[in-house]
Amino acid sequence: MPAALVGRRRQECPRHCKMDLKTADFDYELPPELIAQHPLPERDASRMMVVSRETGVIEHKRFLDLPDCLSPGDLLVLNDTRVIPARLFGQRKGTGGKVELLLVERVGEGKEWIALCRAGWKPKEGIRLLLAEGRIEGLVTGVGEEGEITVELSVDGFLTDVLEKCGCVPLPPYIKREGQRVEGRGGEDRERYQTIYADAAGAVAAPTAGLHFTEETFRRLAARGVNRTALTLHVGPGTFRPVKTESVAEHRMGEERYLVGEETAREINAAREQGSRVVAVGSTSVRTLETIVSNVGTAKPGSGRSSLFIYPPFEFKVVDAMLTNFHLPRSTLIMMVSAFGGAELIRHAYEEAVKEKYRFYSYGDCMLIV
Repeated sequence: MPAALVGRRRQECPRHCKMDLKTADFDYELPPELIAQHPLPERDASRMMVVSRETGVIEHKRFLDLPDCLSPGDLLVLNDTRVIPARLFGQRKGTGGKVELLLVERVGEGKEWIALCRAGWKPKEGIRLLLAEGRIEGLVTGVGEEGEITVELSVDGFLTDVLEKCGCVPLPPYIKREGQRVEGRGGEDRERYQTIYADAAGAVAAPTAGLHFTEETFRRLAARGVNRTALTLHVGPGTFRPVKTESVAEHRMGEERYLVGEETAREINAAREQGSRVVAVGSTSVRTLETIVSNVGTAKPGSGRSSLFIYPPFEFKVVDAMLTNFHLPRSTLIMMVSAFGGAELIRHAYEEAVKEKYRFYSYGDCMLIV
C-alpha cells in the first residue's frame, strides 16, 4: 500500500496544482455490471471499504462494522433532507407532445417552480403542459440553459398530495427500471431511495451515504458512545450535474439550500472543543459543514445557499472523517472525495473496489475515510 498522501487538515494533490487540474484526472474504468440497480434486501448489509489517510491502508469490512470503526465521543453528522417524488410525466397541451419534468425548487411562496425539462420539442415561454394525468397544469414562464425552465403550476388540490399520488421517485439515470412511470411511484424505490431519518422535504436526489443506516445501527452506535446530529441540505441538480469543462477550476457548482440549527452547531463546536472527531455522512453533509464554518473552524447556525465546490487541494476546517458511496467518474463528488482522502490514495481505493467487485453508486456499497 502507498503511504498516506495527506495530513489531518490539509489535502494536497500530488501531481497537479489547483490551476491546471483536469477533469480527466478523475476518470476511471467501471464495468457496467458493478453499477447497483437495486438495493440489497437489508439496508445495513452493504460492504464498507475503510481507508486510512494517515497510513494509506485499505481494509475491507461490512457496514455493520461501522460502530467498531468509530470512537466514543465521535459526532456523526447526518443530512435529514427528504426526497420528494418530483418527477412528473405529461404532454404539451394542444399537440400531445410528451414531456417529463423534474421539479427542483419552488420560487418564493408562489406557484412557480424551477424544473428540468425533457421533451422532443423546444420549450418556449407561454407553452402549456398537462401533467400527472391532467391533475396539474403547467405554464412555461421562462427558459434557461441545460433544460432548465420555470413553470407555473395550477393544481386541483394540494401539490404535495398530487405528487405523493402521481409523482415518481427521481432515480438517477444509471438505475434502469422497466415501466419507469408506474414503478417509480411505488415498490422498493419509494421506500429505499430515502433514508430512515429523512425529515425535511425538498431534495431531488437522496443523500445516498445515509441509505445504509437502520435503527439497529443507531442503537449500536449509541451503545458505543458515538453521538449524532442532523443538518439539512436539499440535494439539487448541482450535486450530480456533469463536469463539462476540461479544467476543473472552470466548473461552477449550482446552489443548494441548507439549514443548520443552533443545537446542531453547538454539538459540532462542543465535539471539536473536546477533541472528538466530526464524522460527516455523505458529500452533502461535508459541503454544508465546510460552508458554515468560520476560518477558525467554528460552526455557525443559519440557513442559506451553498455553491461550494470542493476539489484538490482543499483545506478542511471541520470534517475529520467521511462516510460516502462510490461515485461516478469525472463527477464533483469523486473530486470532493479525492480532496479529502488524497487523489492518489482514492484512485488506488477505486481500483481496489473494482477489483474486489464492490457495488457502485446510489444503491451500492460505501467507503469510510478516516
